[in-house]
Amino acid sequence: MNSEQIFKMALGLEAPWEVKSLSFEINKTGSKDLHIYIGYVKDFAQFRDENGKSLIYDHNERTWRHLNFFQYNCYLHCDVPRVKDRESGKVLQVEVPWARSGSGFTLLFEAFSMLLIECEMPVNSVGKVLGVYAQRIWTIFHFWIAMSYREADHSNITSMAIDETSSKRGHNYVTLAVDMVESRVIHAVEGKGAETITEIANYLKSKDCQISDVKSVCIDLSPSFISGVSKEFEDATLVFDRFHVKQLLNRAMDEVRKTDYKTHKEELKGCKYIFLKNDENLSKHQRYMKNELITLLPNIGEAYRLKELFDSFWHFTDEQEAKGFLWYWCDLARESKLQPMIKFANTVTSHWTGITNYTMLKISNGVIEGINSKIQLAKRRARGYRNMTNYINMIYFIAGKLKFKYPNFLLSVKSSPSYST
Repeated sequence: MNSEQIFKMALGLEAPWEVKSLSFEINKTGSKDLHIYIGYVKDFAQFRDENGKSLIYDHNERTWRHLNFFQYNCYLHCDVPRVKDRESGKVLQVEVPWARSGSGFTLLFEAFSMLLIECEMPVNSVGKVLGVYAQRIWTIFHFWIAMSYREADHSNITSMAIDETSSKRGHNYVTLAVDMVESRVIHAVEGKGAETITEIANYLKSKDCQISDVKSVCIDLSPSFISGVSKEFEDATLVFDRFHVKQLLNRAMDEVRKTDYKTHKEELKGCKYIFLKNDENLSKHQRYMKNELITLLPNIGEAYRLKELFDSFWHFTDEQEAKGFLWYWCDLARESKLQPMIKFANTVTSHWTGITNYTMLKISNGVIEGINSKIQLAKRRARGYRNMTNYINMIYFIAGKLKFKYPNFLLSVKSSPSYST
């Protein structure tokens, strides 16, 4: 068995494709590259008409970067034939089995690139490892993401969560729509206004999803989100996210602490978080300090009592009992005369329906927060994303649960020729 036959087996080539020759050539850096020249059997049946006349019109010389053989960069070369269609007479390009149309890389090279990204390697680092400009790796990445995203089934969405994230700290926001049933990102839109909700609704319509089938949407208390969801998903039950509501309550608690800090600096120094964290997350000393301070400082004690009491609301299962409790809590907050707590109580009453709907549906943006933590980790590894297309496609890759059809290394390459215009 000669070297051409060995490389033909290694590449998984079948008739009419065959390895014609091999050579090592010195590149610009002075190292050697392996070049494999592929040809075809000229009398192959699909290249001839019923009378045996050749259908080959001309050839296009093509080169593809392949996976390395040992320490050598490897390139495949082929004069790819173009043939005349028997029926229409059109000239068609023969598609080679080792690469997709329009790519300068073999399918296995692209699959290996995607595997490195899947192993949480930043795209720029993948380019350095493979000796390719990072932008070319991004081109590969975008192709496979776009193809898989187009084929994703988003037609049966019944419950969604919507929230925003950013590509860099505090800049360039992206709104995410998450399928609560499958825990996957179904669409990402640049921006965070009401128009992003319209884009999400239009996308779902394009995927044959009936908007009326979306029964619930969980969002934060953003006025633009409320406006967009009320307009585009008017049949859905609106639920305000539990964690965003608690965040507002924590801010109110902290405002009370800041007010008291002006007159009790020594007592409250270094105590910012002991009133915000759960008891189980505090040390024994911190719990002791907290108990001392809520006894010593009446405003702090009252605000903390209200904060802890409010958490009981999330455990109600009966809607009427939950509403009764919430009215009772709002009355206590107003009677406390603590302005931050009164402001929060007013927020609760102005967003009453969306908050109390939690009692029936028990859904929150916890799923989307988990997804966002993965996105933030990828963002830190990449040191932020300046290109929004890169960022959105990376979100789909991380959290879209897409199914990719790039070849795996254990599958052989099918070699029967096909054609493209």
